[in-house]
Amino acid sequence: MFGENGLYPILTLLLASLVIMGSPGPSTISATAMGAAYGFRRSLGYVSGLIVGTVAVLLAVAAGVVAVLLSVPHGALVLTVVSAVYILYLAFRIATAPPLARSDDQVAAPAFSGGFLLAVANPKAYVAIAAVFAGVSVFQDRRLLDTTVKIALLTGMIVAIHIVWLLVGASLSRFLQHPTVSRAVNISLAVLLVVATVFAVVG
Repeated sequence: MFGENGLYPILTLLLASLVIMGSPGPSTISATAMGAAYGFRRSLGYVSGLIVGTVAVLLAVAAGVVAVLLSVPHGALVLTVVSAVYILYLAFRIATAPPLARSDDQVAAPAFSGGFLLAVANPKAYVAIAAVFAGVSVFQDRRLLDTTVKIALLTGMIVAIHIVWLLVGASLSRFLQHPTVSRAVNISLAVLLVVATVFAVVG
């Protein structure tokens, strides 16, 4: 279906999305922290919210909604404040999560709605997705097809990136049965989440 010239921009798009969207940021770090603090299965709801919320940002970028939103006075500031407040709360939840050996289903992990909220209020998501989406054209003379293909490819990358970061965190959970080790790792991930958010906002 694609000639040589068609495959090159697709590979460029996928590589750009991996580097820009897959780099450490509030969304990806929180997926890893959830996997470490609550395990893979109990973190799936939250990470599903991250994925759906990030796809919503992608669709908003594609439709031009983000440009309109950010042009509204204080629109970007409101997003940043909402994101910062929620991420601080989330960091507290991660830092104080009990060791997996002691946790049970009565200790609720952050839910789908929490992941969705962070994703749509994540300042990095808008910048990263807009940069990738606008930076590469797959079909230069067919705008609708170009937009559709990029949405499909980037949606796949969003799912893959978040699942990989979740698996990285879940792989750490086997080492977190000891209370002291678990607390140290959870606090470290919580701090990393806050630092990643600061860099996303300042950068």
